[in-house]
Amino acid sequence: MPESCIFCKIAHKEAPASIVYEDEKVVAFLSIQPINVGHTLVVPKKHYENIDEIPEEEVAYLYKIVKKLSPAVKKAVEAEGIRIVQNNGEAAGQVIFHLHVHIIPMNTDSQWVHHLENRASDALKDDARKIRRFL
Repeated sequence: MPESCIFCKIAHKEAPASIVYEDEKVVAFLSIQPINVGHTLVVPKKHYENIDEIPEEEVAYLYKIVKKLSPAVKKAVEAEGIRIVQNNGEAAGQVIFHLHVHIIPMNTDSQWVHHLENRASDALKDDARKIRRFL
């Protein structure tokens, strides 16, 4: 685990996050700078920088959890649709260099950019509670 990796710290309970789902292999939590309310990140607990590094069976499991969480996110925030995004490398928009998949609730009038301000901790906790209710 790289010392500076915030996602590794979240996975190992060394940094706070609004957890939506967790098991022995992955953790899913809300983005603190969401594109839309309910924007969830699904992260393998083992550190892989990008999709090229993760073994096939582990990426298959990661996406199994993405599929499980997507309808819960959609229902919890009453979204019209869900966007699934996974960026690889700085040129592709990857900011945190720990493999992760974005589950982004979308509506017809949704914005497509990250908010520059962090969402309040209490709001994130409430969002996570709403999503867990549909799992």
